[in-house]
Amino acid sequence: MTRIGLTIAGSDSGGGAGIQADLKTFSALGLFGASVVTAVTAQNTHGVRAVETLSPDIVGAQIDAVLDDLAVDAIKIGMVSRSDVIRRIADRLRAHGRRAVLDPVMVATSGDRLLEEEALDALRIELLPLALVATPNLPEAALLAAAPQADDEAAMRAQGERIRALGAEAVLVKGGHGAGASSVDILVTPDAAFRFAAPRIATTSDHGTGCTLSAAIAAHLARGLVLDAAVEQARAYLQGALVAAGRLRVGGGRGPVHHFHDWWDDRV
Repeated sequence: MTRIGLTIAGSDSGGGAGIQADLKTFSALGLFGASVVTAVTAQNTHGVRAVETLSPDIVGAQIDAVLDDLAVDAIKIGMVSRSDVIRRIADRLRAHGRRAVLDPVMVATSGDRLLEEEALDALRIELLPLALVATPNLPEAALLAAAPQADDEAAMRAQGERIRALGAEAVLVKGGHGAGASSVDILVTPDAAFRFAAPRIATTSDHGTGCTLSAAIAAHLARGLVLDAAVEQARAYLQGALVAAGRLRVGGGRGPVHHFHDWWDDRV
């Protein structure tokens, strides 16, 4: 059986995040990757130079073309910058009876804003109710929850509960932007909350971490894991990609994580 993952996201010309990171992650974890491009960015390891969002019509047509033909096992949504595109994605997913892993990408690793201000409400109203799990980082969770950025695990859980009340089936609040020796994520589900912790990796090669984690969660859901196990396995994959990121020599800024750390013989 060929497992298939679909990513609906923006293109990163530098290859470290967005559609490119998602497809690399799908491939590394044994999925055939299909894609719907929502926007084209001109970016590299130093930052985003330009963004051009595609029309709702072409985004919707891509979704229909893929889902009319391919037996997609899991869908991941990443960068969606405009409210009209968000509404079209939601409309087409509802028409196909599909839900998705939602990574509410708002700001790039470089600090460049990727979500237009007026699109935040559309993301809350249209896409959160279609989320099997939403995966905001600390700044994104604060925006979605309309609250100050969480500074402890209790606040992370509270914001996860507040976001879940907007319609998401589950919420993973990621603590990568926090401080301390451990990076802690909190998964809030209808029945429980789960805490995941791993040593914080000191690296400047962390471009595409959020895209990679959400794509890995989708991949493990496609492989049949339950959500908490999918999150645990996805975090382990990302941890390995961060630890090995220094083996890559890509660009002069914040480099990408190493999606193929277990497959490429680049240790020398």
